Amino acid sequence: MPELPEVEATARLLSAALAGSRIESVLAPGINVLRTVDPPLDVLVGRTIEGVTRRGKVLVVEVSGGLALAMHMMSAGRVQLYDRAAGPRDRTSRLLVRVLTPAGESLELRLREFGKRQAADGTRLGRSPASGRKVAEVYKALLAAEPHATAERQRELRKLGNVSVTTPSGYLAFTFLFFVLAISLFCCAQLGAARHEEADERLETLLALPVGRGAWLGGRLALAAGAAVVLGLAAGVFAWAGARSQGVSVSLPRLLEAGANALPAALLFLGIGALAFALLPRAATGIAYGLVSAAFVWQLFGALLGAPAWLLDLSPFQHVGLVPAQPFKAVAAVVMIGIAAACAAAALAVFRVRDLKAA
Repeated sequence: MPELPEVEATARLLSAALAGSRIESVLAPGINVLRTVDPPLDVLVGRTIEGVTRRGKVLVVEVSGGLALAMHMMSAGRVQLYDRAAGPRDRTSRLLVRVLTPAGESLELRLREFGKRQAADGTRLGRSPASGRKVAEVYKALLAAEPHATAERQRELRKLGNVSVTTPSGYLAFTFLFFVLAISLFCCAQLGAARHEEADERLETLLALPVGRGAWLGGRLALAAGAAVVLGLAAGVFAWAGARSQGVSVSLPRLLEAGANALPAALLFLGIGALAFALLPRAATGIAYGLVSAAFVWQLFGALLGAPAWLLDLSPFQHVGLVPAQPFKAVAAVVMIGIAAACAAAALAVFRVRDLKAA
């Protein structure tokens, strides 16, 4: 049985995502979930959702005309929002409500396992004595620990990008933002490994063989870039497989695009780190990790703090599109890859003539 903080958080999230939406269709694949036949279920079609509240542990979708859709999740129920209609293989949904948001986005609200429906106006439903602000105050600490974001948290997340985490594509888009960070840190680790070879004086032995300095560093950078490509595409494939295993219909090409979307920023940090390795070898690893960490933290908290746009633009993460919820930012990607290539070329030129530095 969901606890009150979870029900309250769910109501706020759904209200923020669905308020003002027009109901296009209502289906009940699990006919046993209905607790009333008057008015009939299809009377909701064409009406507007005014908001989502709760009465105790019952979620109430308030619609125009004084009607409401009341749902109780019982012990194993879930209320979820999808950006695609349920497929014929869906065996868990008991109620499907298809809506069109004011922004023109088509969403589907699904009640899984259990639920009930009743028609009522605001007066007959009454007001729960523990609803609204009081619950937010009483359970503030619990809500902060809950994995479900509150409506306020949803508004803060929108500052990072105009997507909604209540949809699968929006949730995956924010998840892949952290994949960008992870792959960028992987590139930093590859530079650290290169520096480790030089510091341990193993590179002197290697360069005594018919191996040029430029060829060695170029091979290192190519290996790091190739591994980053594999990691990005693998993240897309595994994200798609994980979503499909949970019955979420997402596009494999779009998730592969989301994986590839992590590469421009990672390659940019790889190129800048390589140039630092060529110019300041002893400080290169710290510079690379520091740039990635500072850029990500600034993009994350700068947006939440309302920093000016020109300051946010200093972070490469600001120019990463939230794919698959948003289009791929091709121009920004080309610019970042171009800067990365220029830095790598400069690093190769400098490394060919500088002395090797031990630890």
